[in-house]
Amino acid sequence: MDPRRLLAAALACLFVAFGAGALVGCGGSSSARSSPATSEAGEEAGEHSEEASQQREEQAEIAKDREVLVGIEAKGKEESADAAAKKREKAAEAKAKKREETSKKEAKKLEESAQTNAKKREEAARKQIKEQEEGAQKRRTAKQREEAARKKRVKQGPAGTPTTTSPAPGAAP
Repeated sequence: MDPRRLLAAALACLFVAFGAGALVGCGGSSSARSSPATSEAGEEAGEHSEEASQQREEQAEIAKDREVLVGIEAKGKEESADAAAKKREKAAEAKAKKREETSKKEAKKLEESAQTNAKKREEAARKQIKEQEEGAQKRRTAKQREEAARKKRVKQGPAGTPTTTSPAPGAAP
């Protein structure tokens, strides 16, 4: 129940009770007025003390109702604060979980990218090595052809005629 409504209902009950008490006190008979003055004063004093005690009781009841109402309001505020704290905690956990998932995804992307780049570099290095080997092989082949052509030219001589090798001087034929 809403604390304001509870307070309003308590105050309304008190006003009704107080009003009924006042009406009871006003409903004296006309025969009481004809009695002697001393008995009227005693009756009046009794009524005043009765009213005073009733007012004290009502004031005590009002104070008690206020204390109960304050307790109810405090409990409601505490429950509301607890609920808000739990809600904030859940939101923070969800946010942290989302951040963690995002960072995992980013890390995975970076790892995949690094692997892809490493494979590309590896492939480029293999290709470069292959090209270098092919170039070296071509140079060797070209050099071998040149050497073979040079040897052939040396054997044929300067005029293009084949030369015979003559024995070295001092060697026996």
